[in-house]
Amino acid sequence: MGFLLLVLQVTFWVLVVGGAAWLATCLWLHLRHPVPRWDWNTIDVDDVRFTDDFLWGVASAAHQVEGGCDNNNWAWWETQSDDQGMPRIAGGQVAGDACDHWNRYPEDIRLIQQLGVSAYRFSIEWSKIEPRPGEFDAEAIAHYHALLDALAQAGIKPMITLLHFSWPLWFEQLGAFEKAENIRYFVRFSKRVFQEYRPQCKLWCTVNEPEVVSLIGYLIGMFPPGRRDLRVAAWVQRNLVLAHAQVYQALKHMPGGGTAQIGLVKNIFQFEPWRRWFLPEWAVARAAEWAHNGAIMRYLQTGHYRFRVPWLAWITTFDPEVQGAGDFFGLNYYSHAHVRIQRDRSEPVKLVHLEDEIPTDFHYAMYPEGLLRALRSAAALGKPLYVTENGAPDATDGIRDTFIRRYLYALHRARIEGLDIRGYFYWSLMDNFEWVEGYNQRFGLVHVDFVTQKRTLREGAKAFVNVVRNRSDAAY
Repeated sequence: MGFLLLVLQVTFWVLVVGGAAWLATCLWLHLRHPVPRWDWNTIDVDDVRFTDDFLWGVASAAHQVEGGCDNNNWAWWETQSDDQGMPRIAGGQVAGDACDHWNRYPEDIRLIQQLGVSAYRFSIEWSKIEPRPGEFDAEAIAHYHALLDALAQAGIKPMITLLHFSWPLWFEQLGAFEKAENIRYFVRFSKRVFQEYRPQCKLWCTVNEPEVVSLIGYLIGMFPPGRRDLRVAAWVQRNLVLAHAQVYQALKHMPGGGTAQIGLVKNIFQFEPWRRWFLPEWAVARAAEWAHNGAIMRYLQTGHYRFRVPWLAWITTFDPEVQGAGDFFGLNYYSHAHVRIQRDRSEPVKLVHLEDEIPTDFHYAMYPEGLLRALRSAAALGKPLYVTENGAPDATDGIRDTFIRRYLYALHRARIEGLDIRGYFYWSLMDNFEWVEGYNQRFGLVHVDFVTQKRTLREGAKAFVNVVRNRSDAAY
């Protein structure tokens, strides 16, 4: 009887002490990682001001809009099937002619002018410039010269992205960024492109969203090449950021490199626990936060890359050329997600949004407060900032107006705080091929009929146009 009583007492105190430690840890995490929510009923989202030198623009990417991108990793991926024989792209769609932007760019430049913005971020399609290793296509090079000339005539400043998810099939077959030695091919391409277009362009993005390429392509397996290996994903992420640094250094040492502004573009997507009292969800959320955001941000700050998951990936490198590489930081921001652990072996962890959040057509909800959070995080790098992507998939155009006004209010608040934000590019200029979602997601300020290629400015886009046209000279 005495032994049983002792066991009960020990069990009681273990539960009490353990429960207290559990709650204390959750409270500490709750205070350390708050999730701000604003009362939009008390906020005048139209009371925003931006200086005249603030750069307003729209964005696109070559494979998504140009058409005729049939010699790259995505063209190959669009013909593949998964383990169940299902197509890799929703509905078996392929990019094909996309928006035919390759031929219709004069019309699209007029649309940019109608929006009132003064900048256009677009990518150079590597597979068109260098269709075979070391062979550069004169017609493709001339095409982008013509595009840049047309932008200049229209008074629109270009921002060129060198790598936006797509690369030549020959580079994919070499192992792409799984191998650090392959970075030299990207540097060679970047130097050739910079040599050609430097006189016409001062703003350059090296790599777009290295964390998306690495984690979705090499861990989740939804992007090419469809691998599911955490260690490989971690190395690809490191190599992409290292590639950015090597391209940055190479271009800065070329004629005109000193006056060019060159930066990395990264998506910041916050991860929160679904239940803030549940430590396992905190653990998964913090791990996801590090894998998606923390590892790269620390790498850029210190040159130290650390990606450690016991028994799966344990990588530590020091690459001094990465520390501080870049003249600016390009932030892509859309939303956040809540991590929910569930009893489902096929999907033990699911990303969800709160019931009171306004959903978009994609897997995320509207969360403007997160843009301010992301800008604060990016400001820690000590570089000027550009919001290089921000937008909503909204086929019915029912929430685009609200999305734009609330996110631009968050941007305004960041500027009021004194953050050095030089410009904002809406994603996207027009509907396009949204990677694995095909043509199902409608991000464009301009609606595109993909049968007739007719372009139509959406009603919801007018909120963006109004802010751009009503900017003020007010000082901050």
